[in-house]
Amino acid sequence: MFTGIVEEIGEVESVISGSRSGSLRIRAKTVLNGTKTGDSIAVNGVCLTVTEHNGNIFCADVMPETLRRSNLGLLQKGAKVNLERAMAADGRFGGHIVSGHIDGMGTILTLQREENAVWVRIAAAPEILSLIVEKGSIAIDGISLTVAALGQADFSVSVIPHTAAQTTLLTKSAGDKVNLENDIIGKYVQRLLGTAAPSTAAPSSRITENFLAEHGFL
Repeated sequence: MFTGIVEEIGEVESVISGSRSGSLRIRAKTVLNGTKTGDSIAVNGVCLTVTEHNGNIFCADVMPETLRRSNLGLLQKGAKVNLERAMAADGRFGGHIVSGHIDGMGTILTLQREENAVWVRIAAAPEILSLIVEKGSIAIDGISLTVAALGQADFSVSVIPHTAAQTTLLTKSAGDKVNLENDIIGKYVQRLLGTAAPSTAAPSSRITENFLAEHGFL
């Protein structure tokens, strides 16, 4: 489990791509303190298992499902990534509950400065938007952020200078893909209530000629 409080920005040393999977070598410092093989590190919000580490480099495998759901498949040598170690049991809970399991990707639409903050507007799929609430939490590339505004096809967050300095979010541009993880509490509530995420398919109408006749309209 993570909290969405990024500990440092790492740099991709190399990307090994297979036909459907791959592995990453990432240069870091802080997140490697006390880290052992088999430990978890969130890379842009994706929970990855450390398979090897030596000096300031750690390696992690990336499976096909991760590549489908996240922007890790778009990384190249030299790319900057947000890094966070799994939360220690005696640690401070500074963000919100983040599992490191990405729900999908969003697309940055605009970045607009407002005094000391920057508004970032992101387009997302209906099934992701259905679990977003205004003033609720969402993880964007592993960053715990508060939803400042919610639209029909997008949502916005307001990024303060500290977050901008400690993460990669404001180095991105319109059109870039970001990893999104909904608040896990909302996902459990939706599941327990038996409500489904909205479908992207066109809804089928229940209004037929027989229906209208049965109810006295014909």
